[in-house]
Amino acid sequence: MRVWVPLDAAAKALGADAVAEALARDFTVTRNGTRGMVWLEPLVEVERDGVRYGYGPVEPGDVPGLVEAIRSGADHPLALGPAEELPWMKGQMRLTFARVGVIDPFSVEEYEAHGGLAGLRRAIEMGPEKIVEEVTESGLRGRGGAGFPTGIKWKTVAGAKAVRKYIVCNADEGDSGSFADRMLMEGDPLTLIEGMAIAGIGVGAVQGYVYIRSEYPDSIRNMEIAIERARRAGILGDSVLGSGHAYDMEVRTGAGAYVCGEETSLLNSLEGKRGVVRAKPPIPALEGFLGRPTVVNNVISLASVPWILTHGGAEYAKLGIGRSKGTIPIQIAGNVKYGGLYEAAFGMSLREIIEDIGGGTASGRPVKAAQVGGPLGAYVPHWNFDVPFGYEELGNKDALLGHAGITVFDDTADMLKLARFAMEFCAVESCGKCTPCRIGSIRGVETIDRIAAGDDADGIPILKDLCNTMKWGSLCALGGFAPFPVMSALTHFPDDFSGRGDQRPGTKYREAAE
Repeated sequence: MRVWVPLDAAAKALGADAVAEALARDFTVTRNGTRGMVWLEPLVEVERDGVRYGYGPVEPGDVPGLVEAIRSGADHPLALGPAEELPWMKGQMRLTFARVGVIDPFSVEEYEAHGGLAGLRRAIEMGPEKIVEEVTESGLRGRGGAGFPTGIKWKTVAGAKAVRKYIVCNADEGDSGSFADRMLMEGDPLTLIEGMAIAGIGVGAVQGYVYIRSEYPDSIRNMEIAIERARRAGILGDSVLGSGHAYDMEVRTGAGAYVCGEETSLLNSLEGKRGVVRAKPPIPALEGFLGRPTVVNNVISLASVPWILTHGGAEYAKLGIGRSKGTIPIQIAGNVKYGGLYEAAFGMSLREIIEDIGGGTASGRPVKAAQVGGPLGAYVPHWNFDVPFGYEELGNKDALLGHAGITVFDDTADMLKLARFAMEFCAVESCGKCTPCRIGSIRGVETIDRIAAGDDADGIPILKDLCNTMKWGSLCALGGFAPFPVMSALTHFPDDFSGRGDQRPGTKYREAAE
């Protein structure tokens, strides 16, 4: 009997290794990725008559009784029923994450049996020009936060004249509340490899790099294993799947700087230089890694490509809302009852995501706000939760979709303290290249501290002016986006910034909303 126990970092942090070791005494254990239901980890799955049944969350002490229940088919307190029938799984539209949690991440045979390599084979048949056309038709945009059309970036690199071109995968996932890249690399790394190979053939690049943050040791290990397996299977090398197209890739580890999530800073780091932002132009698509034309895409952007090439760009473009095409892996975290990863088409409202899927707050208190898009994303107040989850739709509310991470806060949250955290985060992580970010963030922290001490009459106008300068004067998104959480907190929750001596934060905002 085959038993699955996740090797995902979140599951391991909750004791999955010990559970797997205990179960291995009685069963053949396969380590898979996580299904994304973090509150149920470690989630053990058992196959009976072609159906996988789940048990969770399982602790090592539960294993003896669980072994007996698995063997006899008897009921068990941790039994969840068929994993695919759980409400969290049934409501999703899993395209990019279709195999995560389902297959052995390192098995090329299982990967292919579940639809893998179909996109790469079709890409080889189509040829470079039509590959780029297919990706352009899909409407795929950068899933790392910028939202730039992937097809346009590929077309620029494809048309550039150079003796060598590169594909660089940005896996420097540094946003708090974001974990989609990590889950994909740990649960289905071959999808990323296939997507990068397609990109290489499409733009004429023969070498690729996956730049992974050093805080992701499991992702680094899993990607290195998967790349070696892909080479053995002929997916990478001098002739990809016997096509005559050469493409290979390797993993490079980042040093932990948040700013290296910005593409030009990442390229500097990849070249062995200090991770600071480059002035643009020239853009990386024309002068990127080592001065050569380079595609720089996020993990999820590249991992979406195999599905697009398999089923067609037009089919992908049918999903979503407005200019936000396809699906998005939504990462739900913070003070929320059911946290995890949920892949769905663009267009769901924040209210559906937080209250229906996430189950509201873990504390049981009312939701006050949610920060969307990482530590530099805006705080969306609960009365704006009916906004559809899409790039322009959130932008119309002065918010950012970013990496699609959502961090939930209940009504006890002090928005001034959260605004201060955003400014302090920017000050700590600034590369120092430009004055608005380097100095502005420090002055922002000082100004917020003055407001907290009661100087709201002078402090608030100064803070607004400072945020405007940072937004329009910073060289990259780190300084440019830091004002979003600060200004959203100040705009929607002004009471948390005034009357600090006699007003407990978080009590007046409900009256304002009503």
